[in-house]
Amino acid sequence: MSFSTRMAQALETRRAADGWRQRRPIARNDTRTLQAEGKKYLHFSSNDYLGLSQHPAVIAGWRQDAPGAGASGHVTGYSTRHAELEAQLADWLGYSRALLFISGFAANQAIVHLLAQKQDRIIADKLAHASLLDAAGHTPATLRRFHHNDVESLTQRLASPCDGETLVITEGIFSMDGDSAPLGALAAAARRADGWLLVDDAHGIGVVGDQGRGSCWRQGVKPELLVVTFGKAFGVSGAALLCDDATADYFLQFSRHLIYSTAMPPAQASALLAALHEIQGGDALRQRLSDNIQRFRRGAAGLPWALMPSESAIQPLIVGENGAALALSQRLMQAGCWVSAIRPPTVPPGTARLRITLTAAHRADDIDALLEALHDAAG
Repeated sequence: MSFSTRMAQALETRRAADGWRQRRPIARNDTRTLQAEGKKYLHFSSNDYLGLSQHPAVIAGWRQDAPGAGASGHVTGYSTRHAELEAQLADWLGYSRALLFISGFAANQAIVHLLAQKQDRIIADKLAHASLLDAAGHTPATLRRFHHNDVESLTQRLASPCDGETLVITEGIFSMDGDSAPLGALAAAARRADGWLLVDDAHGIGVVGDQGRGSCWRQGVKPELLVVTFGKAFGVSGAALLCDDATADYFLQFSRHLIYSTAMPPAQASALLAALHEIQGGDALRQRLSDNIQRFRRGAAGLPWALMPSESAIQPLIVGENGAALALSQRLMQAGCWVSAIRPPTVPPGTARLRITLTAAHRADDIDALLEALHDAAG
């Protein structure tokens, strides 16, 4: 079968299943609202949970440094701004070292790719992010998956013998369900099996825990490998791996993702330093986000679609079939609310949903407008 034929068949299958994905150019996005195709919408699909992408200090931070690093960090791309950001992140989160990556996807790929060897095994939560599962599937290690947030399921898989090392993978807050992992129990299970725990806390860092230190801090857990990303509550982009000195040195010597990739722009590091400062003093923002979450959940009671039991900014409304989810998303757009429909393969078949995300930038009347539109659509 030719490449062209293979692609044509795959595209037709995707279109027939109401799974077609498309990008729509956004003219302006200020976290609370966006403009597209000449119309303004209330924005409920942003991961900018604290609204920091629009914060004057973060914008000013970006403007004060160079827009490009010009080289790998191992050549001349590692600036004093990068070093300062790594040091502050490590101190804030209680680790010896932090290493910066250009994205969360790159960080997860780099970590799993470098650590997992043929005799090893990776045991990952079934709902772990695609960047983690894809990376695990492309290593020579054995990949096993445990039932979502199920400590007993993990324990059963850990009971099987392994000739090499064990890496347990989970998230702090899951991106599509909005629920939190039982990190204490997972960490204990991993350590009883002499394994390491990798936690991707993309959706917890900045939002939960003292000073926004994230899911692990809130649950009193210090995994061997902690990934925090900057495209959500930090309002920018990029990621960091938190680890001990020996692990950091190993990555600096052997990680191809670090050695052969242009470093994060210094301007980005400066913006992230400003965002970190705002997060550390951001209790009022986190309280406003919490208030918005509670307001939405109270108002969503009685809707005919299943609202998942999430305390996070991610409030998934399970619709079921792809076509129905698309139709509901379109109905909300007609009412001035932008809420994206999420469909398989991102989520399991039959669980297409509206992934409603709330931010500290939303106002009470924004939440009420969304609830009114949902209740009208249900009526």
